[in-house]
Amino acid sequence: MRIKQILSVLAIFVFTGVLYAQKGPPPPPVAPQQPGLQEPTQGTGGPQVQKGGSQVTTNQKAKQGTGPLSEKDVTKDIKNNPAETVIKEVKERGVDFEMTPSIEKKLRKANATDAVVEAVRQAGPKEREQAAKAAVGGGPSGTTQVPPDQRQAYGAITTELDPDKLIALVEDFAKKYPDSPMLSYVYSFGANAYRQKGDVEKTVDLCDKSLKANPDNLMALIINIGMMPQPQYLNNHSADREKILQEAENEANHALELISKRITKKADESDADYQKRLAEIESQVHGPLGMIHLEMATGGLVGPDKGELEKAEHEFTTAVTTTSRPDPSDYYRLGEAYKMDGKLDDALQAFTKASELGQGTMIKTYADQQIGEIKKIKAGKS
Repeated sequence: MRIKQILSVLAIFVFTGVLYAQKGPPPPPVAPQQPGLQEPTQGTGGPQVQKGGSQVTTNQKAKQGTGPLSEKDVTKDIKNNPAETVIKEVKERGVDFEMTPSIEKKLRKANATDAVVEAVRQAGPKEREQAAKAAVGGGPSGTTQVPPDQRQAYGAITTELDPDKLIALVEDFAKKYPDSPMLSYVYSFGANAYRQKGDVEKTVDLCDKSLKANPDNLMALIINIGMMPQPQYLNNHSADREKILQEAENEANHALELISKRITKKADESDADYQKRLAEIESQVHGPLGMIHLEMATGGLVGPDKGELEKAEHEFTTAVTTTSRPDPSDYYRLGEAYKMDGKLDDALQAFTKASELGQGTMIKTYADQQIGEIKKIKAGKS
């Protein structure tokens, strides 16, 4: 399977800003049990948020479903949530209907933007099935011959939106076909399902299995680097903290290399559009790199490491400026880095942007708290 085909499938199911994986304070309503914002026990000092889904509390998540959205669900979401949230949920869960002129008219009447309409169109059953078939294509890693039963089982995995059902399919596939050339990609879909459920340990475990089978699996790399630098994971492996962060940085750099080599220009694509598309994909790596350096900066015994803070600032800035849909969590972490670096004006701007983009999520709540604290600090100095 070609890397760009994997990303195409993943973009439909998960990555909005995609692939992420989760990040600190890291995207649309997601599956139940995914942790919301949590007060960290160490590290950056800000909230821990899951990337790849809306920032929601435990009680809110308990009310959410996990299957494809109905037309009624989408219409209700459009009326009650900002466009960014609707787009993320649609990409995360898919829809159970195909876009028609009459449905589009109803969605636009509910104030759907062009981006929302297009996201709904791409999340329909036929579009998901076509993307899955394209993903199977000639087989992963250049394999041209894959037994029909494995292709069928893999196709079922790529189109399943319920995390629990998907995990069961992955376990069944691994048991039946332990030597399959598709196993690395099967594991990466399983890792993403655990990511949706908020199970950091199992997410990383399946990513490790996926990368052991194929170190160049970009999907697994991007999910893994989004999880490893999270306080939730680092706190459970404090003895190996530095080793984990270094490994995450190495994997992030490897992911950037793969993207530059394997995301090729389309025949009908202009140079400008190609560079824009490339930057959009790379932004998914720069966010986790920022988190890695932010955690490295806070690991010292004598205050934050200035050099690591500057690297974090650079990576987060790259992440939010090279995508058309920046993740509010990246802006939040950028604000944290600036604040620790004593750059209060820059921090205030970053937290303000996080608050604006995080409307309807807990990121806004935490960003507004940071804004209030910085204003008090600046008032005290003056």
